[in-house]
Amino acid sequence: MALTTIRESRYRHRRMSSHTIGATDGDLARAIAARTEAAEAAETELYRRFAPRVRLYGLRHLRDEDAARDLMQQVLLLTIEKLRDGAIRDTEMIGSFILGTSRMLAVNLKRRDRRREALLDTFSTGPAVASAAPSVIDEQALEGCLSGLAERERTVVLLTFYGERPSRDIAQTLGITEGNVRVIRARAIERLRACMGVTRRAS
Repeated sequence: MALTTIRESRYRHRRMSSHTIGATDGDLARAIAARTEAAEAAETELYRRFAPRVRLYGLRHLRDEDAARDLMQQVLLLTIEKLRDGAIRDTEMIGSFILGTSRMLAVNLKRRDRRREALLDTFSTGPAVASAAPSVIDEQALEGCLSGLAERERTVVLLTFYGERPSRDIAQTLGITEGNVRVIRARAIERLRACMGVTRRAS
């Protein structure tokens, strides 16, 4: 007698799950890479095994629950995509790959946060009085002001604050002198401050 749709689905799920029982991390990685009928169950099991570890790594190094969960999602998604594409040769070392990816993405997240803080700090309204609440920057307004800059000015600002590039590298990229880079950056910053209604800080 033919199985009903529901019974067939349950049977298929039990059959796929049986492939993951006692499977090593390498077995799971190979099943995902080979795109076998057990690939879906292998992906679920790989996620179950490593997601908590990546989240704890994120908490330890990023010290923020949301950032740790973002890291967990990014790392596992990237790992599964790489396995599906056959881009991971040594599947036995999948744990090392996940750890290395966690380190790389955590560093990138820290760098992104530092760039954002540096850019916002440049356009803050100055040091806050001890009893006053810290200044809040309207990031949407700042993005609007950035889009209003001339293309070269915007490029210099983005390469400086987001690319963390020194003036010499920016000059080589744009084919101008370091002096020109400094002039363009100073002019762009003044225009951004004016657009944001920010006064120059006292030195």
